[in-house]
Amino acid sequence: MNGLSGTSVLVVGGGFGGLSTACYLADAGADVTVVEKNDGLGGRASVLERDGFRFDMGPSWYLMPDVFERFFGHFDRTPTDYYALEHLDPHYRIFFKDGDRVDITPDLERSKEVFESYEAGAGEALERYLEQSEENYNVGMEHFVYEDRATVRDFLDPAVAKQARGLTMLGSMQDHVEKYFEHPKLQQIMQYTLVFLGGSPNNTPALYNLMSHVDFNLGVWYPENGLGGVVDGMASLGEELGVEYVTGTPVTEIMGRRGGFKVTTAGSETFFPDVVVSDADYAHTELELLDEGKRHYDADYWESRTYAPSAFLMYMGVEGDVEELAHHTLVLPTDWEQHFDEIFENPAWPDNPAYYLCVPSETDDSVAPEGHSNLFVLVPIAPGLDDTEETREQYRELVLDDIAEHTGTDLRDRMVVEETFTVSDFAERYNAYEGSALGLAHTLKQTALFRPSRRSESVDGLYYTGGYTTPGIGVPMCLISGELTADAVREDAGLEHAHQG
Repeated sequence: MNGLSGTSVLVVGGGFGGLSTACYLADAGADVTVVEKNDGLGGRASVLERDGFRFDMGPSWYLMPDVFERFFGHFDRTPTDYYALEHLDPHYRIFFKDGDRVDITPDLERSKEVFESYEAGAGEALERYLEQSEENYNVGMEHFVYEDRATVRDFLDPAVAKQARGLTMLGSMQDHVEKYFEHPKLQQIMQYTLVFLGGSPNNTPALYNLMSHVDFNLGVWYPENGLGGVVDGMASLGEELGVEYVTGTPVTEIMGRRGGFKVTTAGSETFFPDVVVSDADYAHTELELLDEGKRHYDADYWESRTYAPSAFLMYMGVEGDVEELAHHTLVLPTDWEQHFDEIFENPAWPDNPAYYLCVPSETDDSVAPEGHSNLFVLVPIAPGLDDTEETREQYRELVLDDIAEHTGTDLRDRMVVEETFTVSDFAERYNAYEGSALGLAHTLKQTALFRPSRRSESVDGLYYTGGYTTPGIGVPMCLISGELTADAVREDAGLEHAHQG
């Protein structure tokens, strides 16, 4: 395919959306350069290396393996050409703060027994729930995720309406889950994945019950060298396709239009591409990189949106084992409504947080020196919170106490490496609006056609990719966003989609 031969494309930002778009456009014949602000590729999937420890700084769950297979398959490759995969068992462990502990494993019969132990009939209810979740996943992915339905007209198509009838679309996840399970702990197990979508049970559409199919049926995997290994694999694929990468080079201004852009950087380099694709934070691109008259969405628009949480993160290298913890571990208060309120309704540092612990050294010996463990803790918090040194220190103490009390793992005197990362760091490192870790939450008014457009309506030849556009937040969604944005570029050049059925 060389339909874009002779077209130069500059991709601003080397996150998953940017890397994906770059591969598709290079494969279509374009001359593609990716310019990344930070020293490494991956965007929020950065890697921190310190004293023999290697941390995935952002995403750490490898979910929806079918999306990665589809991506690499487009280029006649497979994920395992670039990295090995290991199916995790358990998928994850949950510590409830009243002393209960639950492991969710690849064995559905065992999961049904766990559910039954909390509520009579819940095992069969889980089976029914997952059947609906699988149907939503299959219909949703084929007709609403891989297809870019960007306008109301797209949804009024009778064929689309017919497909949509099979989906559980309206209402909240809380309403949907309550129809199947009464026990609050079972409801929490079915809803924890909403944190990956940047939402709460009360503001996320029921459609996203498809995440339970991802979780229980498709499984949780670990890629060799973590998510950083996936970034390396995609960058290698891009190089094979002819993509050039320029790192450590922040873009400072985008001027011009299709066929005549001028993109300046904080370094000495200036680029003159025919087409620009921004994988930088959408709000940052519009408010900081474009002249005021070239913005499609103004400052009031961005201020009025609902943002996904930021996070308080601690990366820790510790002596010895942390045998109480699984590779993926969740610690949940029995009532987590207050924590969600402190993210979305009354922003504050949560007193009784729900949080996530990642211990890749349980699976991968290469991420820590011998005799040591590698872990990080992630507490979802409201974007825009003030994070002074004093606040960070106080919250560090609260989190370490909470981990010790509720998992039996005291980390305090064993740490040989420790780094914190929170709201202001997201804003500074990734130009993230309000320091959000993920961008726009998946509320009903910010899902599908209600997300920002992948085509700039003010600058011909400027496109967007990544989590702000459809289909939305998460590594698999950003891969798909790259395909859809590349399709838009091809379409506007009068070419057919590279789209796969």
